[in-house]
Amino acid sequence: MSNKPVLHYFSGRGKMESIRWGLAAVGVEFEEKLFETKDEYQKLLKSGDLLFQQVPMVEIDGMKLVQTKAILSYIAGKYNIYGKNTKERACIDMYVEGTTDLMGLIMTSFILDEAEKRKEWDLIKQRALNRYFPVYEKALEKNEYLVGKTLSLADVHLLEAILATEELHPDVLQNFPNLQVNKLVSL
Repeated sequence: MSNKPVLHYFSGRGKMESIRWGLAAVGVEFEEKLFETKDEYQKLLKSGDLLFQQVPMVEIDGMKLVQTKAILSYIAGKYNIYGKNTKERACIDMYVEGTTDLMGLIMTSFILDEAEKRKEWDLIKQRALNRYFPVYEKALEKNEYLVGKTLSLADVHLLEAILATEELHPDVLQNFPNLQVNKLVSL
């Protein structure tokens, strides 16, 4: 049996993407078991391994973890990208929750019809430019990382949000030089 974490999810980014990014950021190879059929998902559901009857689920260190935030917290703690004290962890959690909000808007936009999708993408750009990115830009004024002097889960999560937003609006970072630097050091 492999010691690699095993990621269970549907084919696509969704809530598993931040977990993939988290593992990749710390150099951990992982295996993915993507559901190709509804029956595969139903089988896992019937196994009782899905605590809340939903994915993502990650098998790691003999555990079957569910809930994205719990999985990310475990990975961040295990691989030392979760701050050096409770104060830093609280800041990391705040930044992660902000990017989670932005990513939620992006993820749900893809289920809309074309006309509604375009309106939602415009709203996402406005929220990124006026609500979310200014917070991160200011936090990065004195340091190239959001919390502390090294890469944290907050930076990884921000990178995912930046890349997803840039897919919709390639010029979204043009007025955010600190975010541009953070993006480069986080890749």
